[in-house]
Amino acid sequence: MPQEIERRFLVNRLVSAHLKRGGRIIQGYLPSPHGCTTRVRIVRGKAYLTSKGPKTGYSRTEVEQEIGLDLALLLLREQRLGDLIEKTRYEVDHHGFCWEVDVFHGVNSGLVIAEIELSHASEEFPLPGWIGDEVTDDPSYSNSALSRHPIAVWRKRA
Repeated sequence: MPQEIERRFLVNRLVSAHLKRGGRIIQGYLPSPHGCTTRVRIVRGKAYLTSKGPKTGYSRTEVEQEIGLDLALLLLREQRLGDLIEKTRYEVDHHGFCWEVDVFHGVNSGLVIAEIELSHASEEFPLPGWIGDEVTDDPSYSNSALSRHPIAVWRKRA
């Protein structure tokens, strides 16, 4: 099975000179068994259905299939749990590693998360200066959690 191995970090300052190849992403989450997530994502006019298994450390099983845009919109409208996740994703190259930097919009506006996909869980990589705290192990920063408990709600409580 295909494995996703990633680490996620808050961005403490956005270095816009490094941002390139940005693309708007809209996604929502469907009901899934405990520990798993099922996502519908629309990016650049194409739609994808992704299933991710429970996390084991930094790794999880991930299977993705392109689906029709009409089906994606139907699923997001009729079966989605929580709010839509709206973000612009940029790619940033840093010392031979590709970082994906997500600038969130809508109910998660103001949140910026950078993630890096690795070939194995113990792979070492240099951190860019704009990286802040690691949130890989904080489930509240997962996109599926942010769809149910967005940053806008966190700020009201503070």
